[in-house]
Amino acid sequence: MQLSDILYEVKDSVARITINRPEKRNAFREETLDELIWAFGQAEADRTVGVIVLTGAGDRAFCSGGDIAWEDASDPVGAARMNRRTSVLSMIMRGCGKPVIARVRGYAVGGGNELQMICDLTVASSDSKFGQSGPKMGSVPVWWGTQLLPRIVGERRAREIVMLCEPITAQEAHAIGLINKVVPPDELDAAVDAWCERLLSLSPQALRVAKLSLNFESDQLWASVQHGQQMINFIHGTEEFHEGTSAFLEKRPADFARFRR
Repeated sequence: MQLSDILYEVKDSVARITINRPEKRNAFREETLDELIWAFGQAEADRTVGVIVLTGAGDRAFCSGGDIAWEDASDPVGAARMNRRTSVLSMIMRGCGKPVIARVRGYAVGGGNELQMICDLTVASSDSKFGQSGPKMGSVPVWWGTQLLPRIVGERRAREIVMLCEPITAQEAHAIGLINKVVPPDELDAAVDAWCERLLSLSPQALRVAKLSLNFESDQLWASVQHGQQMINFIHGTEEFHEGTSAFLEKRPADFARFRR
């Protein structure tokens, strides 16, 4: 596959997938998702691969979610195309049977935070930031955000994260159980490599069964993801949605108050 938005490398039984759009803070568009689906499929099929590492290029962002310029120009049909791709990506990541480590440096917000939650383990640099931005943008984090957050951090804290859209430091994310490990930026690669080495020393079939068994309860939330994404399709293209995306692109506060008049 001709890759434009990601990098893919396999070395020493580790598949490394890098979202390579640093100028967009590694935000994803349809092409990015297509390439991520391909890469995870390659890693799943490759018997020599025991661990998958997902990261973002540069030091500013792991992933900042969906490309806002794309979303601002989208409509319900475009949203449906995007959501079909995110659905496929999350299912292959959760169902591949191989441990997936999120290597986070910088922002993991919006769909980027959902993406790191879909991974099995997350190691982050101490200068990273996490959080959801859906209502701030006129949207909702229904791609596993509203489903997994209550299970990971508790119901009340999940409501705070989703509804207030305030950033969370790496240290706080670790304290509430949103991520697994925080290290100084210059120790990030070593920490990820150490976990890869540890996982590769363990039984691959046992890890596969463990992952699928650990996913059993949350797999039952798939219906909520599907229902949520169908509802989001109808939000795209509305005046209120475009107020959020336009405000972001124009670097101004969104005026949602007018929709309550």
